[in-house]
Amino acid sequence: MRRSLSSSLVVGAIFALLLRESSAVKTAVSNLRRRSPDDGTRSLCSHLIRPNGYPCTEHTVQTKDGYLLALQRVSSRNGNLRVQCGPPVLLVHGLFMGGDAWFLDSTEESLGFILADHGFDVWVANVRGTHWSHGHVTLSEKSKGFWDWSWQDLALYDLAEMICFINLKTSSKIFLVGHSQGTIVSLAALTQPDVVEMVEAAALLSPISYLDHITAPLVRRMVSMHLDQMVLALGMHQLNFRSNVLIDLIDSLCNGHLDCNDLLTAITGKNCCFNNSRVDFYLENEPHPSSAKNIRHLFQMIRQGTFSQYDYGFFKNLRLYGQTKPPAFDLTRIPKSLPLWMSYGGNDALADVIDVQHTLNELQSTPELVYLENYGHMDFILSINGKEDLYNNMIGFFRSLGKSSSS
Repeated sequence: MRRSLSSSLVVGAIFALLLRESSAVKTAVSNLRRRSPDDGTRSLCSHLIRPNGYPCTEHTVQTKDGYLLALQRVSSRNGNLRVQCGPPVLLVHGLFMGGDAWFLDSTEESLGFILADHGFDVWVANVRGTHWSHGHVTLSEKSKGFWDWSWQDLALYDLAEMICFINLKTSSKIFLVGHSQGTIVSLAALTQPDVVEMVEAAALLSPISYLDHITAPLVRRMVSMHLDQMVLALGMHQLNFRSNVLIDLIDSLCNGHLDCNDLLTAITGKNCCFNNSRVDFYLENEPHPSSAKNIRHLFQMIRQGTFSQYDYGFFKNLRLYGQTKPPAFDLTRIPKSLPLWMSYGGNDALADVIDVQHTLNELQSTPELVYLENYGHMDFILSINGKEDLYNNMIGFFRSLGKSSSS
């Protein structure tokens, strides 16, 4: 049992290092220990957005299953949140990240700031369990029940409710932008007729609906060892990499027990344009918690080659779904009339080119595509060249639909 526990903690350590480079291990671990974004004293608006001169307001959305989610609304430095002339854009973050992911670089490099400066009404999603969201109406964050969810719940509850909230607030359809897990959640939500009718268009960075061709060696090894099942079997329901035990483990692993060289590359693919000088700052904000069930669901996708709901096993599937296998999210249900824009990279070890093509083959529409041969997974939100390589093209796509204001 002791050895199994150590193995499951290694899984946590590997994920906790997603945003680090080996040259900064000791400082990064110190930053993980020091920073506590969920200590109740700060909001995302006050922490990252207003200090850069951008008007920002905080909103709370309650899901149908009782989670209290944080939404931020951001306008340009010259804008007025009460009189927003541009269309609403909702930014949906990836795994182990929060809404801060869109504001981690300078105002000239971060997509959240760039969209605001181009006149868009920027809304920032924070799904359940992240530091900036606000818990649950009845469940404690320390309880097993609070963490009983996977990405399908983020799609069917969190994203659906946030889109509805923004639609009611603005009386407008929204532009949807997702990265990594944010694209899984977005694609699943867009198969639902009541959600897609409130969306004007979607832009997906590192789009994922299938994962069976991922090339990340460390992830594939964890999948083959069934470490996700071990974690759940040992009663670990929350994966919080700011806990003292995991921080201490990271510290010890990267000081003689594990070769931490090129770990980011081994998980996400080689990132061409990642700003190494800001790694310490990134780790002051990331990672955010997620659930062990969510990781299990993602690993199921890798093993089974499906884009489906959570697989509980033969008998529980039959009880919950009325069939022995979990229902698939049918991409053909995304309307052909919905404009889509996607960008993917040749070095992305998580959103593999073969899996992206699988997604494209199942869609009714033909999305606008931006392929960047040298981009890895994290480049799509943290590249120092993102504005020129990606974001200007995305903004041009949104403007071509005739809804946005001029900058």
